[in-house]
Amino acid sequence: MHLKRISVNNFKNIREAQLEFSRKVNCISGNNGEGKTNLLDAIWYLSMTKSFFSSTDAYTFTFGEESAALNGAYLLDDNTEDVISVGMKREGEKIVKKNSKVYKRISEHIGRYPIVMVSPADTALVNGSGEERRKFLTLILSQIDKEYLKMMQQYNQLLLQRNKLLKMDSVCWELVETIDFRMSICADYIYKKRCELCSLLEEKVYSYYAALSSGKETVKLEYISDLHEGSLDEILLKERAKDALLKFTSRGIHKDDIEFTLNGMPLKKCGSQGQQKSFLVALKLAQFDIMKQLHGITPILLLDDVFDKLDMQRVEYLLSLVSGDHFGQIFISDSNKVRMASIVERFTDECVSFEVSQGEYRQL
Repeated sequence: MHLKRISVNNFKNIREAQLEFSRKVNCISGNNGEGKTNLLDAIWYLSMTKSFFSSTDAYTFTFGEESAALNGAYLLDDNTEDVISVGMKREGEKIVKKNSKVYKRISEHIGRYPIVMVSPADTALVNGSGEERRKFLTLILSQIDKEYLKMMQQYNQLLLQRNKLLKMDSVCWELVETIDFRMSICADYIYKKRCELCSLLEEKVYSYYAALSSGKETVKLEYISDLHEGSLDEILLKERAKDALLKFTSRGIHKDDIEFTLNGMPLKKCGSQGQQKSFLVALKLAQFDIMKQLHGITPILLLDDVFDKLDMQRVEYLLSLVSGDHFGQIFISDSNKVRMASIVERFTDECVSFEVSQGEYRQL
């Protein structure tokens, strides 16, 4: 599967663009702030129906515009073509269509065209809160497991209801017990899938990081969850008095986290910027492998300013890796056109290059 072409209208600083892509490597160059990342985000949006960088659509519209639209054509492995269109309005419903047919639920679209993004914003996975790492797990699992996405939506709705009950002056504990039971069913499934995913991630991250660092360092990741202790309904029963005092649900899978370590020490505190960047690249490559393995479709890979903070040896290893047969369509952005071209041309001649200035693209 690969994205053959895209049409972008009023998406961030891209007022209008129609681009056709290589099935293998696509390079986007330009100065910072000109629109390289915005194009990658438009490609991401077409697959995920939301921005990689924001949970709200408020920041996706070109300044002064009230609507935006994306259209893209994917060539599938069986040589058929899917045309996807997304229409957004500041005040109105988002509409997503596949081959001119509107999805009844946008969630039906998630995972049909798997995608992985490597971005400088990934530093939040190391330095940010546990919420960032939970989002990362959900991002992977929602693309490969429809039941997981449904369970997450149900759990979050139930959690919201439970917290509202806990804020009342007189709590109806019979209703809370009913919610706890339903939450526990969702949590058991989510916990199981997160355990399986983290186990797969650890093995692959270790392997990729060893290659990126020439085996000089050892990295690990550990899944942390309250459900290691037992089922959620049992945990919530134990914490009932505390939750009543706090007026919110203090434990559950919404508190899960992942701990990243480098040579046994916290990566956040002891890893250099280069080491953290290498770890994040290894993490995203591990994500790619798992999604390809479990989904059966090779994801599109977006590499946004990936050369930043990586030394040339690691950059060349990364490019030699992703240009191989294991990977499919790749989009690479870099501010240095000459540097990117000189590296990429050593690994593949199946490449299309674009240069962007103020949201306008030209093919080189």
